[in-house]
Amino acid sequence: MTSLTASLRLLTSALAMPLAMGPAWAQQSAPAPALTLELNGAQPSDKGCRLTFVVNNTLGADLSKAAFEIALFNEAGVVDRLTVLDFKDLPAGKTKVTRFDLAGADCAKVSRVLINSATECAGTGIQPDACMRELKTETKTGIAFGV
Repeated sequence: MTSLTASLRLLTSALAMPLAMGPAWAQQSAPAPALTLELNGAQPSDKGCRLTFVVNNTLGADLSKAAFEIALFNEAGVVDRLTVLDFKDLPAGKTKVTRFDLAGADCAKVSRVLINSATECAGTGIQPDACMRELKTETKTGIAFGV
């Protein structure tokens, strides 16, 4: 009788475990809020260097304004310039491609792009620090890109 009781307890525990884990598993599968900036390209242009970014806003709310101060480093690792890139509005759940022409910059000499700060981060229900706090960076170029 003891082994039957122990077997029933074990079976009950085994069946109950997936039910108890269900809500936790469902929460883990939801993606974390993020603002992803991908440096997708760097090509010479008439004006200098054209940087192309792919931006994905999964913060859960529209951004009415998003702008970042970036630092460009030359091939020697020295800061060449600081500039602000204005990504304007970034709708929630939308991917957007944006290009910036950096006058006088030589793409071949840019070794790194650093996001220094968010100069603008605004939207209904968006905390002002969300653009930096939830920022994820990626690059498809040979240029280092990050925070």
